[in-house]
Amino acid sequence: MTRHYDAYVAPTGLKNTQYSLLSHVVLLGPIKPSALAARMRLDASTLTRNLQPLVAQGWLTQGPGDDARSRLIEATEAGRAKRTEGQRAWKQAQLALNARLGSDRVAALHALIDDCMAQLDAADDDQGEVR
Repeated sequence: MTRHYDAYVAPTGLKNTQYSLLSHVVLLGPIKPSALAARMRLDASTLTRNLQPLVAQGWLTQGPGDDARSRLIEATEAGRAKRTEGQRAWKQAQLALNARLGSDRVAALHALIDDCMAQLDAADDDQGEVR
């Protein structure tokens, strides 16, 4: 599945993980890194590593937060434009997947993934696991 989406998104200059991160920041930002990591179910070091190329490309900025110790991540205009470009590619990938597998099968796959994620989240909550 990842290879399918990668093939469509790669010409935009983004990887799937970068598109996802950029989309989260565009939709949620400005946002603290800890809140973004929680929303994306990433640990802090993975988030930091994934942010670096997006900041280097000028698509995201990391600026000061509410106090001296906090930071905020925000999308730049170039980042918003890049996200729109990625979104078009993602949509094409989704349409191609629907055509290849059938909409019903794709919907069932999404439902299964959503159910599995909910069960994993509940298990993490029961065990007190923090992500």
